Amino acid sequence: MTLSNDEIAERLQIWLKAWDEYNLEAVMEIMHEEVVFENWDGCIVNGKNALQKLWTPWFIFNSGFKFIAEAILIDDQKQKITFQWRYEGFSFEKNYKGLSEIRRGVDIIDLLDGKIIRKSSYSKTGIQINSARVLLSAE
Repeated sequence: MTLSNDEIAERLQIWLKAWDEYNLEAVMEIMHEEVVFENWDGCIVNGKNALQKLWTPWFIFNSGFKFIAEAILIDDQKQKITFQWRYEGFSFEKNYKGLSEIRRGVDIIDLLDGKIIRKSSYSKTGIQINSARVLLSAE
């Protein structure tokens, strides 16, 4: 199944709304059974069930986070989305857990049969913690 730009944009908006509503079940609806998810920290998760298992505690214990779309580029020929985002919520960084964080990044999303088959997240190495700029280190 090949989706048009408008169909991809519509599915992406439904997916982003599910994130805004902390609705993990709806977030997972667009994931392909064989999805490969690469997090901004380099962690790679294979398969929809494994990804849902990983995300379940995050959705249960971390309400208040949000991903804000800053730019979206869709290529219907390649069935790809480039999604520039801003994360606002609690930090997961070792020395800053629980403090307010703003992080910016980009996701490269590949679709197969109208579902996300691969999602690779890339994050800036400078984030904002409680309004102060923090450079991430490779620890």
